[in-house]
Amino acid sequence: MHILEQRFLRGPNIHAESPCLLSVLDLDDLYGVSTRDIPQFTVALLDLLPSLADYLVPTGQPGGFAQRLREGTYLARVVEHVTLGLQCLAGAPVAFGRTRPVTGKPGQYRVVVAYLQEKVAQPAFALAVDIVDALAHGKPFDLEPRLQELRDVAEHYAIGTSTAAVLAAAQERGIPVQRITEDANLFQLGWGAKQKRIQATVTGDTSTIAVRIAGDKQLTKQLLQEAGVPVPQGETVTTIEDALRVARKLAVPVTVKPLDANQGKGVTVDCRTDSEVEQAYAFARKHGRRVIVERFVEGADYRVLVAGGKVAAASCRRPAHVVGDGISTVRDLVDAENANPARGAGHTNILTKIALDAHAEDLLRKQGYVPDAVPPAGATVYLRGNANLSTGGTAEDVTDLLPESTRRLCVRAAAKIGLDVAGIDIVCRDIAVPLDEQGGAVIEVNAAPGIRMHQHPSSGQARDAGDAIVEGMFGHGDGRIPVIALTGTNGKTTTTLLMAHTVRLAGRVTGVTTTHGVYIDGKQVASGDCTGYWSARTVLASPDVEFAVLETARGGILKRGLAFDRCDVGIVLNVAADHLGLDGVDTIEDLAQVKAVVPMSASRAVVLNAEDPLCVAMARRIHPDVEIVYFAMEADNPVLLRHLEEGGRATYFQDNAIVVADATYHQELLRVESMPIAFGGRARYNIANALAAAAGLMASGFTNLQIATGLSTFVSDGKTNPLRTNVFDVRGVTVIVDYAHNKAAYSALVEMARALLPGQLVGIVTAPGDRRDADLMDVGRVCGAGFDELVVYDSAPRGRPAGEAVDLILRGAEEVVGVSDTLRRELDVGKAVRLGLSLCERGDVLVFACGSSLDVFVEAIREMDPESAQKIAAQVG
Repeated sequence: MHILEQRFLRGPNIHAESPCLLSVLDLDDLYGVSTRDIPQFTVALLDLLPSLADYLVPTGQPGGFAQRLREGTYLARVVEHVTLGLQCLAGAPVAFGRTRPVTGKPGQYRVVVAYLQEKVAQPAFALAVDIVDALAHGKPFDLEPRLQELRDVAEHYAIGTSTAAVLAAAQERGIPVQRITEDANLFQLGWGAKQKRIQATVTGDTSTIAVRIAGDKQLTKQLLQEAGVPVPQGETVTTIEDALRVARKLAVPVTVKPLDANQGKGVTVDCRTDSEVEQAYAFARKHGRRVIVERFVEGADYRVLVAGGKVAAASCRRPAHVVGDGISTVRDLVDAENANPARGAGHTNILTKIALDAHAEDLLRKQGYVPDAVPPAGATVYLRGNANLSTGGTAEDVTDLLPESTRRLCVRAAAKIGLDVAGIDIVCRDIAVPLDEQGGAVIEVNAAPGIRMHQHPSSGQARDAGDAIVEGMFGHGDGRIPVIALTGTNGKTTTTLLMAHTVRLAGRVTGVTTTHGVYIDGKQVASGDCTGYWSARTVLASPDVEFAVLETARGGILKRGLAFDRCDVGIVLNVAADHLGLDGVDTIEDLAQVKAVVPMSASRAVVLNAEDPLCVAMARRIHPDVEIVYFAMEADNPVLLRHLEEGGRATYFQDNAIVVADATYHQELLRVESMPIAFGGRARYNIANALAAAAGLMASGFTNLQIATGLSTFVSDGKTNPLRTNVFDVRGVTVIVDYAHNKAAYSALVEMARALLPGQLVGIVTAPGDRRDADLMDVGRVCGAGFDELVVYDSAPRGRPAGEAVDLILRGAEEVVGVSDTLRRELDVGKAVRLGLSLCERGDVLVFACGSSLDVFVEAIREMDPESAQKIAAQVG
């Protein structure tokens, strides 16, 4: 078996609301083979991965998967479960999976599995394929080396404990979370103008100058002293002679530490002799060129977390230590403590493993021990002079013991240094007593303080330090900007731009995605088809965007999922036959399932087409707390009327006006004559687009006046909305350039063009070659019946031989009009445009459809009419 295709669905998608890895798997010679058909397969698999025996099946039966293996299940399904199991064993636990056969391709399956880390999911799937393939062919498999590689990857890309606590708090508050890079714990919280960034406990608001000050312990002490915060006396030195001089001058036990190290590196406390000072100085120099020698403050070590101008938590930190049992050596006691599952390397675990190194041995000697000594039962043996968790220390929560004066002092210390999040290190005998009454002191102020001691204290009450940091960043907000997401088969771009135009007129900075590009505050920042995941993320990550309007196409949903966990308003304009037979979407009902991902993500309102049964059916899947707003071209639509009777809101078209309504009032918003895109009421599809836009804006909280102003001032021309009913005059011939490319769009376009002028209607048409034969013939039938003269060209073969799509369209047209000299075949688009124009007289209407750009049309006519070409180019330039 082998993997044909893989893609990460990073947001809500047709399979799940959470991120998934989609793989297309070809079983090759194992197609049709069940686990029951392979002797010893189930035994071998469960021996290799015993945890699979406990897996559930969709019915929720514990151990059900093992039973399925014995009864017989297809091997793609086994790959799914093995992938989930491997991720769990690697430390990235997930549970959701789904496997379905690929229609029309025997032996191929789409396998979907949830993931926490992209870097783990892909190799886990590859490993699962290798395992199942090997066991199915009776070959042994050495799992441990590959599994260890997977664990190493998971550990390398794991989120640190402090960062994870902040992210969990943000998600609990409904704040969007986006990892900026897999290679660092750097995250964006929130969207647009309300976004913040976080890395561990450093926020986007953390001052670089403040971090540098906190890294300079002597400067920190100087500033704290200015602020009336008690600090130990001392000096910075660069030679052993100066270190001894300062120690003798202080004439008390001293602490020796690097000027700018962190996490307790290079710190030695309670140095009483010249020899101890010399040794401590040498140790400190390993971590910094400059060294502080200061008065040793006797007492316990406390850490107070300040976030957002408030004390969030306080802990008493105990240095790394073990307690003797009268039997075990110090080395054995350390090994036993390090076996605690809560301890690990670095910062990924709640506690850090204790190092039995040279510094620990020096401290042991001071206490009268060596590593192989056996301490008496109950004796506490210290392995570190500092109490940092990063060197193996433990913590006890003491938040409730802090007197008000100490709280104020800590807040003042953080403010003096300039840190929004700070760890204030205090040494005193009793934290419940004000510092000035016991000679206590602040010995350091730390930027980027670790918070696992507060989240997971060894004893005492756990404090949600992550939430305190998030509150300091966002207050009671959720970091979200309003988001309207819009999907459908036809009309998406025009409706998106119409809403964005209205929002901008209301004074909001907009971020917009369309099939033509990404726009920030009306300025294009990216070009091309920008209706997918990455383009939406561009908008949501833009720090100046206050309101997002996102055209969301079928392809983007299928390829990457949504770029947002939820939107405020989700709109579905219509569902018509298009793109069928691609990416597992074989029927119009399948297509509706894809489109439904957008309204199902809405948290405030969903706008649906009351005249489209597939849209109406989506209403049943919407959360009851989400408002449904309908729009309809017919005022007497039964779905619309019933909805209004039940107290719902809607927009509809009546007596040449757009009307907004609920159960108690029906108000005319504006007449269509005042909407440029309606072309005097002839462009009914644009009236429908305006109805949807009005409904979406109404649901977003805009006033009727704001909506009417937007609808009446939006112009759809070659500059603002290219290829969407752009109308030009070419020597008396009215030319309509539009991106119509499916049956429904061509039907609407023909109706509009026919109503525009009484002259002959000439069509220059095509459709993308990746559409099904039946869909291309449907386009031909519509165009054959609608146009007086028809020229079919070939623009996007997409896997078909040149001319094949053209011939299918013409075949459909011939079914309507028969073999006729009004049907013409011209593969080259430029020649087709010129041929179409040659068939026109003044007063006729020419439709050029499905072109890739307006430039195509301009260049096509330049040869025969350079003056008109130049004129159009100037209009759209």
